[in-house]
Amino acid sequence: SLIGSNGVRAALDVQQESAALRERYGMTLFGQSCLAARRLVEAGVRVVTVAYGFWDTHGNNFGHLKKHLPLWDTGISALIQDLHDRGLDQDVTVCVWDEFGRTPKINKNISRDHWPKCYTSLLAGGGVQGGAVYGRSDRTGAFPDRDPVSTGDLAATVYHLLGINHE
Repeated sequence: SLIGSNGVRAALDVQQESAALRERYGMTLFGQSCLAARRLVEAGVRVVTVAYGFWDTHGNNFGHLKKHLPLWDTGISALIQDLHDRGLDQDVTVCVWDEFGRTPKINKNISRDHWPKCYTSLLAGGGVQGGAVYGRSDRTGAFPDRDPVSTGDLAATVYHLLGINHE
């Protein structure tokens, strides 16, 4: 019923927003999807997923990231700021993660391969302390150096933020 509701249908119509706000999110599929995510939250959707692929950089890592990181940064930073501006930042948690990190050493293709030993996640809003850093990698990004956070810890945090007992 939620998917077929008029509220969700209207929320997905990002053209109802001002041109300036749409531009702030970036006129890309990802940017407009971040805007749609904010609109879905306002329509009552409790969990929204926005995906951005293109991170499998086994070749041309630096050229690839030079193209994609600014697009990702524009969309995600606009989402977090817009949630804050609308007073939704304490009710909405933004979670950014992947299933693995990247090797600390450059491979033969001047790129990076999969590396499950150390990676980065971002949480914003929803009761998460802004600016806090949990865990730290060693200087090369190869292994956790201080206060490692496991995937179980991360899952328990998200469950807690959703009001679900992680036990």
